[in-house]
Order: sequence, then structure tokens, then C-alpha cells
Amino acid sequence: MLFTGEEIVDELTQIGVTHAIWIPDNTLGAWEDALVSAASIELLRICREGEAWPMAAGLVMGGRTPILIMQTTGLFESGDALRNILFDLKVPVIAIIGARNWLNADSRDTAKTYAEPILNAWGVDYRVVASEKDKPLVNEFLSECLQDQRSGIILLAE
Repeated sequence: MLFTGEEIVDELTQIGVTHAIWIPDNTLGAWEDALVSAASIELLRICREGEAWPMAAGLVMGGRTPILIMQTTGLFESGDALRNILFDLKVPVIAIIGARNWLNADSRDTAKTYAEPILNAWGVDYRVVASEKDKPLVNEFLSECLQDQRSGIILLAE
């Protein structure tokens, strides 16, 4: 994992995130203790990824700064909700998507195959964070998105 829980909490705190909406996977789940302990971030657990986008929209409309945290398979499952919130309602939402098996060259998992093509098809602005040198992109890109009031996704290699 590229980020420890404490590192990701630090990044999210620096950009002003108030709520983390998530369904953790095996990798991102390691952040749970740090997110629960974060003084300025409220962790909100959901049952299905499709619930995350409208929950984030409500928080944005209420003046908060949420971030979605889920895995690529959850991104795929929640596509219709994403479409509705980002494009029909034009609510700027940011997310960190764990790119399952991205770092496993031998994996036949199609989740890594389709992550970027799907984001490109939807027209969602994103950045891939796949190595130590990419880590500053989390803060830089998400800060820009928040400042410009536009949506953006960090595709975080797992």
C-alpha cells in the first residue's frame, strides 16, 4: 500500500476533507483506525457504492467537503449514481478509488483492465497514483478539484 492510514488522513486533512464515505476493501481497510481517530474527518460507512455518490452530493450541497473511498469494482457498480450526481446534477465530488490488482502484473483481474477506459468513457478527470513518486498527486490534484469546484478521482494502485 502506498499510503498508511496516518498518511492518508494527513493528506485529506490538508485539503479540508470533512467526511470520508467508504466501503473498504482488503487494502484500503487498513486505513480504518486512522480515519476513525481523525479529529477533523467523520467516517461514514455505506452498504453499497451506489449510495456514496448521492450521500456525497448532499454533503457538498450542505457546505461540507466529502471524499469517496472505494475499490474499482465498487466504482463500476455505482456508475449510474456517479453519472447522475456528476453530470446530470453537476455536483463536484472527489474520490479515491483503489485500483485492485493494478500492481500485480500476473493478475488476470479485469478490474485493472477496465478502470481507465471506463473513467475515460464517462469523461471523469482522474490521476493514477501507482508509485512513491506519484504520491504528491493526491494533494495537488484533489486540491485543484476542490478549488475549481470540479469532480476528480485518484486511481490508487493496489
